[in-house]
Amino acid sequence: MKLLLINPNISASVSELIRAEAERSASPGTEIEVLTAPFGVAYIETRFEAMIGAYATAQLAAEHHAGYDAVVVAAFGDPGLNALREVLPCPVTGLTEAALASACLLGQRFSIVAISQRIRAWYRETVSAYGLDGRLASIRGLDEPLADIGNVQGDQGERLVALAERCVDEDGADVIVLAGAPLAGLARSLRGRLPVPSVDGVSSAVHHAETLVALQPGRAQRGSFAPPPQKPNEGLSPAIQALLRQAR
Repeated sequence: MKLLLINPNISASVSELIRAEAERSASPGTEIEVLTAPFGVAYIETRFEAMIGAYATAQLAAEHHAGYDAVVVAAFGDPGLNALREVLPCPVTGLTEAALASACLLGQRFSIVAISQRIRAWYRETVSAYGLDGRLASIRGLDEPLADIGNVQGDQGERLVALAERCVDEDGADVIVLAGAPLAGLARSLRGRLPVPSVDGVSSAVHHAETLVALQPGRAQRGSFAPPPQKPNEGLSPAIQALLRQAR
């Protein structure tokens, strides 16, 4: 099995965190490839940045999806995930969708620990889009500038633990979701330190992607995830044009 993980941000250091956790999580025989967005921002905090990341993800998916059994949108917030489901011939999942699915199997209410305050609005809207508002206990985020996005765990590790403990003690969380690709692997390193289960988006996405491939569910030909209708287009890259043609 071959999984393609696409980092919608330009941070190569974060892509290495993603790769390391994905390879630790993958089943024997699963091959992992991680691609980094060729344009965009260092990390996504806002709706507009998410839109940019979604297009970067679409471009990489169009260019590289052939030969892979599943694609993972490797940023919390899953920019472009549902759109990619319309056109890709293989299963697609994302860090948020997978982490929330894992959290819902471990407890009734979950809290999200994030890397910034600004990011919380977008995360809340993402949770709502998945229909899980009623199971969200809270979203708490760091309130200090991030000097090195690839070393958030080292620079802010103890603050992240403190936020997680507040989610449990003050917000009633049964499960902690450690959000964002820069926190890839943190749940593994904190195992035993937190008073409730914690889940990681990258490891959840890898395991869920493997499950989707094994289920062989087929792809939508009708309904809201049916391929887009053929129509004239201009200014699109050759890879995206080809993907639109092939989707039908």
